[in-house]
Amino acid sequence: MNLSQRLSNSFYQVVAAINEPHKVYLVQHRDSGRFYVKKILDVYSADVYKDLQAHPIPGIPRIIDSWEEDRQLVIIEEYISGVTLRDMIESTSSPAADTDLREVLTVERIGRYMSDLCEILERLHEHNPPLIHRDIKPSNIIITSCGNVMLLDFNAARFYSGEPGRESDTRLLGTKGYAAPEQYGFGESSPQTDLYSIGRVLQECVDVLPKTDIDSGNHIGRQKSASEKITDPHTFDSVIQKCTQMTPSKRYSSAAALKNALLGCLGQSSRPDIMGPMINPYLPPGFRTLNPWKMLIASVVYFLVFDLSLTLKDQTASMQVLWMERLLVLFLGLMNIALGSNYLGIQRYMPFHSSSSPALRIAGVLLTMAAATMIVFMSGIFVIGTFFS
Repeated sequence: MNLSQRLSNSFYQVVAAINEPHKVYLVQHRDSGRFYVKKILDVYSADVYKDLQAHPIPGIPRIIDSWEEDRQLVIIEEYISGVTLRDMIESTSSPAADTDLREVLTVERIGRYMSDLCEILERLHEHNPPLIHRDIKPSNIIITSCGNVMLLDFNAARFYSGEPGRESDTRLLGTKGYAAPEQYGFGESSPQTDLYSIGRVLQECVDVLPKTDIDSGNHIGRQKSASEKITDPHTFDSVIQKCTQMTPSKRYSSAAALKNALLGCLGQSSRPDIMGPMINPYLPPGFRTLNPWKMLIASVVYFLVFDLSLTLKDQTASMQVLWMERLLVLFLGLMNIALGSNYLGIQRYMPFHSSSSPALRIAGVLLTMAAATMIVFMSGIFVIGTFFS
């Protein structure tokens, strides 16, 4: 460990052990006072963590720092507060009188969590190069207090080559019961490997549900009301069966296809993947899939936004103020495009994102766009009036 790494290490003070056997600790930065998670890994791919640090992916804790020391990899990553899906499974299986109903699984919640997890996998599998997690299990999935899903632990992750005839996995990295057959040497890990694990996790979640499941989760400690909606835990049987096929080619073709199937089971609208996979999530909205028709429509929209903003006229303003107003209008237009198109998964931080109602989710997006527009517009006018008038 060089001097720079020693300095970085000294900044983080261990506060508590989160998982001592696996060398996972809660640490606090001495200067900022912020809390992070420190992991000391014996089995790892340094290239995977360096890539995640350089290219953060929504739905995955940010890698703050990393360095190698004595054939181990030390990781400092964002601290995520919430409950693991493992905890929720246990709470649902053996509910206590004081069980928090928000931590109890229902068919609706399971479907929502798994579809959100598919969104994370879409970003991983469409990364350049694609990343395969290879260790998806309930303890590696956290549900935050806002209902957002976060995927942890990339110790077993690897880049996917996609090359024909690539040799099989030669070393089992994953967890028994969730690892796909190809992880035992029957083939190369691929995006379908992660979909197999989701099928196993989905099956485990469904298995702890009562025979009839009340969407609201209020089935604990009281009788069912005739007005309550009952959903069938067997809703996902066909999805589970397809996910857990022994042959990868018989599973879903992508995480997007699996997400559509999950939404279909919940009676929600699922979109056919006609636009193709997202090539680069960091490209501007409309260009991320490199679909010609989508890029054409996006080009027209961008042209109109630029034309409207850069030809704006204000007879009462000086040229300097006029151009500041034009830039403000341009920024507002691009900001709303990003918010409305869920750029880099930003909509997961908006109100009602976790709601099962499409109308509520749309309302949350519109409210956020309106509030952001008002705040940015008023702030911009204040700055322009203060410094450029």
